[in-house]
Amino acid sequence: MQPSSGTQATSRRPLSTLLGKVFIDTRPLKYPAYRRLWLSTIVTAVGAQFSAVAVPKQLYDITGSSAYVGLAGIFGLVPLLVFGLWGGAIADAVDRRRLLLITNGGLAATAVLLWFAAAADIRSVWLVLVIFALQQTFFAINSPARGAAIARLIPVHLLPSAQALGATVFQLGSIVGPLLAGMLLPLMGLPVLYLVDAIALCAALWAVFRLPPLPPQEGAPKRAGLRAVLDGFRYLALHSVLLASFLLDIIAMVFGMPRALFPEMAERTFGDPPGGGAALGWLFAAIPLGSFAFGIFSGWLHRITRHGVGVVVAVVAWGAAVIGFGWADSLWLAVLFLALGGGADLVSMVYRSSILQAAATDEMRGRIQGVFTVVVAGGPRLADTLHGLAGASLGTATAVTVGGALVVVGAVLAAACLPAFWRYRAPRADEP
Repeated sequence: MQPSSGTQATSRRPLSTLLGKVFIDTRPLKYPAYRRLWLSTIVTAVGAQFSAVAVPKQLYDITGSSAYVGLAGIFGLVPLLVFGLWGGAIADAVDRRRLLLITNGGLAATAVLLWFAAAADIRSVWLVLVIFALQQTFFAINSPARGAAIARLIPVHLLPSAQALGATVFQLGSIVGPLLAGMLLPLMGLPVLYLVDAIALCAALWAVFRLPPLPPQEGAPKRAGLRAVLDGFRYLALHSVLLASFLLDIIAMVFGMPRALFPEMAERTFGDPPGGGAALGWLFAAIPLGSFAFGIFSGWLHRITRHGVGVVVAVVAWGAAVIGFGWADSLWLAVLFLALGGGADLVSMVYRSSILQAAATDEMRGRIQGVFTVVVAGGPRLADTLHGLAGASLGTATAVTVGGALVVVGAVLAAACLPAFWRYRAPRADEP
């Protein structure tokens, strides 16, 4: 006897419910505007990672020193500090869609300049660093506008799911990009990597163009001047939970991001040839690989409301994984620890981003996202400088291990000193 259609439907419901609890929540994609913004990250993810691999590799090829690779951290950090904060004020004062169009165009132009320098074999460290700094200037203004736009496109209770979706698709590109870069470097050279990034950024302009207008709302600043930036800092000073989220990310990234040492470790520890090879690609791909895997199975993240606890636990796990990476004596063990750290980093990012989006009002979101850009993107660049210097003086393994230990200790101390953040719960809303 065949089961009735009602019985079949009943049997399918528990399975679909279980899958919904385990796999990534795709409900934000039902909103067309957010879907367009999300699709633009798919196009640019691989290209962006090509340049992320190419710049440190080019610097190391020219100089043979990790210290010069670390110097890129300073050239990337200064524009982020200045223009990240100012870019947040601009994002609150102008139409965010228009700002995204302008800055995406600037990013594409700098990628073309990097391509030209590599294709012409201009072996100037300072030229590469200056173009890189200009690229980071456009990024510093683009990122707050992109981040602040999300809460205007979807309901607040879907913010954790939207952050997980965005991070997961970006991490997918971060996996494919470095692996392809590692394979293409010996065959086609650096210029091709920069050219792919430029083409991807140009293609993403169309997706941004299709977004609806995002003009300033009531209460937004009329001008993006120093006063607007200072207003953002005053707002932060009154919200200790926001300050704590920034502090924990600084601890995790400044002490625990060892990417400046990847080129040296790929050759001297894991056996890559001098011209580049698979080990370099795997090291750059490992962290996003772990983030992507956790992102696919992130359906449970939006069900946890103790976002403060989630951030602290994730940062401690990141530090422990970095320690394991420092001890690793084989490539595959190193990749495993970096992947575990990437998973922990995704959890931390999802909850920190959700806290910032939910706790800040719209007229302040651009400036809060500007500070977020400075911390999230600036922290690793400061880490590049510190790890580059520490690796050159102490050795790569010691520099990585000590950094991971400082992350664990710092996160535990921060949780003990900031009980309000530990107790923070996400705001609830009725499910649609």
